[in-house]
Amino acid sequence: MHNTQISLSGDCLLQINMLLSKKTSAVVLILLLVALTTGYKMGWLNKRPLEASVAKSSLPASIELADGDIVLAQKINMVQGLPISGTLKAVKSAMVKARVAGELVALQVREGDAIAAGQVIARVDTTEYVARQRQAAQQAEAARAQVEVAQRQFDNNNALVNQGFISKTALDASISNLNGAKATYQAALSALEVASKAVDDCALKAPISGYISQRMAQLGERVSIDARIVEIVDLSLLELEATLTSSDAMNVKLGQTAKLLIEGSTQEVSAKVLRINPSTQTGSRSVLVYLGLQAHPQLRHGVFVQGSLGTQSVQSVVVPLESVRADKTVPYVQTLQNGRVTHVKVELGLKGEADGKAVMALKEIPEGTQVLAPSAGSVRDGTLVIQAPKPATTNQATKP
Repeated sequence: MHNTQISLSGDCLLQINMLLSKKTSAVVLILLLVALTTGYKMGWLNKRPLEASVAKSSLPASIELADGDIVLAQKINMVQGLPISGTLKAVKSAMVKARVAGELVALQVREGDAIAAGQVIARVDTTEYVARQRQAAQQAEAARAQVEVAQRQFDNNNALVNQGFISKTALDASISNLNGAKATYQAALSALEVASKAVDDCALKAPISGYISQRMAQLGERVSIDARIVEIVDLSLLELEATLTSSDAMNVKLGQTAKLLIEGSTQEVSAKVLRINPSTQTGSRSVLVYLGLQAHPQLRHGVFVQGSLGTQSVQSVVVPLESVRADKTVPYVQTLQNGRVTHVKVELGLKGEADGKAVMALKEIPEGTQVLAPSAGSVRDGTLVIQAPKPATTNQATKP
């Protein structure tokens, strides 16, 4: 077998290399097309949720409000008031104290018992005081007997002087003895009255009608003079002592009314200004104003109340007080304009009361403006309102 050698010329080698290069380029080109196609498809698939997210985020925020979430700013007569608070005190109260020292032999009343004026509520042992009364009575009787003796002596001496048997000097001595005996008798009677009063003071009586609020002694206890036994309060008329600044007190007049809330209750009671202290308090320069309250089932001596004292009536455009928000640097009100929530900056105006609810007068809010009620909460500026309900008036929204 012969080995055959094939020799290729330089031109043939060049042609072969060119063919190989063309095939390689075609393969590379095909691979590039496949990669581009795959990358485009993957990019398009990944782009769709991104575009959807962008489109979704570009939609405006919206909110649906419930009934009563919108009120109308209205011009009404607003009662401007001053905030007041304090503890109620019974106008009539009495601390029953022991007038004599001794052992309590009777004390049957307890806290909450109703008491009538003049009713005996406690007794102190009278044994010692009855004995003193009897002693004083006997001394008075002895003094009376001495008066009778001196009187008879004077009568006899007076008759003898008229007959000339004795001198005028003896008659003068008889007169002195008689006057001394009478004075001694009167002193004995006074001592008897003191002893009798001590016996009467052993019975402790209620000076006023009312209720027992405190009991500071126990049955069988020995008490001293002026020892506190019980306290009685009359709840028919209560009084509030309110402290106001000098400037606020200038607008307060007798007869003005106030609406007060009892601590721990939603019950509202009325009060009237009865007196105004003519002088200020030392140090604070404040003025004390006294308001009277009629009897009420929930009112008690010592109960804390707070409320507003109406000083004048002002006509102004008002919104609910809680609609004026302060969670920004400047107070603002959430209004509804062209179906969107718009924040309007305001200056705090006069506070008052309308239909039992707190309101504020605002000069930046025109009458008839739709305002978000406190129940709507905080809503972002520019929020779209969907199916906004028929707005209620300020009066309707502030009804209790």
